[in-house]
Amino acid sequence: MVDTGQWNWETAELAIDLKPWQERFRWVEETCISPDGEKIAAVVNLDEGVFSVCVNGEQWPDTFEKIWHLRFADGGSLIALVARDGQWTVAVDGKPWDKWYDYVWNPIYAAGGNSVAVAVQNDMRYCMARDGKAWDSDFANMTYFALSQDGSCTAAAVQVEDVDSGQVHKFQEGVFTAALEGKAWDRRFVNVWNLAIGPDNRSLAAEVRLNLYDYTIAVDGRTWPRTYGCVWEPVFNPRTGQVVAPVRVAGKWILAAEDGPIWNRSFVQLWHQAFDPDGKRLAAIVAPAYGRWTVAVDERPWDLTFGEMVTDMVFSPDGGRVAALGKDDSRWTVAVDGKAWKGRFDMAWKPVFSPDGARVAAKVEKDGRYTIAVDDCLWDRWCERAWTPCFSPEGDRLLICGVEKGVYHRRVVPVDSIVNPG
Repeated sequence: MVDTGQWNWETAELAIDLKPWQERFRWVEETCISPDGEKIAAVVNLDEGVFSVCVNGEQWPDTFEKIWHLRFADGGSLIALVARDGQWTVAVDGKPWDKWYDYVWNPIYAAGGNSVAVAVQNDMRYCMARDGKAWDSDFANMTYFALSQDGSCTAAAVQVEDVDSGQVHKFQEGVFTAALEGKAWDRRFVNVWNLAIGPDNRSLAAEVRLNLYDYTIAVDGRTWPRTYGCVWEPVFNPRTGQVVAPVRVAGKWILAAEDGPIWNRSFVQLWHQAFDPDGKRLAAIVAPAYGRWTVAVDERPWDLTFGEMVTDMVFSPDGGRVAALGKDDSRWTVAVDGKAWKGRFDMAWKPVFSPDGARVAAKVEKDGRYTIAVDDCLWDRWCERAWTPCFSPEGDRLLICGVEKGVYHRRVVPVDSIVNPG
């Protein structure tokens, strides 16, 4: 987790004028901000095939032929995929990794730190690289990537036998498996999909297909004893290490572990399950009836349902509350503990709980403008662009970052000024 206690919560406002950037460079790409809001950055073009990055008005000293996917890591480092002389690598705060590759893609960032992992292709062979070091082994193909929570290890679904795409019988015999830190499982499968790395950083779980019809979950290369009509992405309990996944039985979906169902109730659809931080509660996005979506917590679905979508489900830090986004009639809202906000928006983003779980905030959009909502109350300023808000450690202040009339503003706002204005 990010230590927000070290951030500047005293300065009420920081302003950076972005308009001179447009005059200084040929063009400026989309901006991104550091987690603490102190820095704003963008890829900038200096000349034909000459790119750099501008951070708070200061340009990186180095230039590249192309820069892609500029992001700040949770730990504050600014990370990008960069190209030079037909080769690609990762640059961290402007400094490229020592090793360059034919191509890199799909960066994954560790929670709370600066570790980054990417998929790598070199001489038509594939592997993962993390913090400048690639796996010792490589593979004929590679998909579905994972990075552990602490950023110490990587995993991917890999093709261990190089066969021609027309050799269908070979694929049906199984040419895929999963690899953790480059070490592939011994067992092969027809397909391997979404993976999860265990809290001990030694276990790996994945969706697997055994043949044309049977699916199950494999953990460290060993499959669950039961097979199913389909399965979704597995997750580890952060406390016990138990693996759970949605499985399809008799046309319905249910949550299961290795020994079978752990929820007694089945649903038309069930996915995106998540444990609370302590691993004691389990929630999932479900469809109790066709075309109706909601959240189920410890098997019990909310009475509230939505007709189009439910997404971005999140537990409060203490595990006592759950929030999610819901969509009906092309309008979005925030739902907390089964109750929907009255506010309806063109778009809304993942809800954020205060540290004590008492309040919920979200970035929202109406008519092409953006603001922040807290407990169904709207901040009185609207921005051309905004970012996800963050509560102070005490929960009494909110960090709000946005662009207004070409000026970037970092503001620390009392929460009460939003929920109890004037």
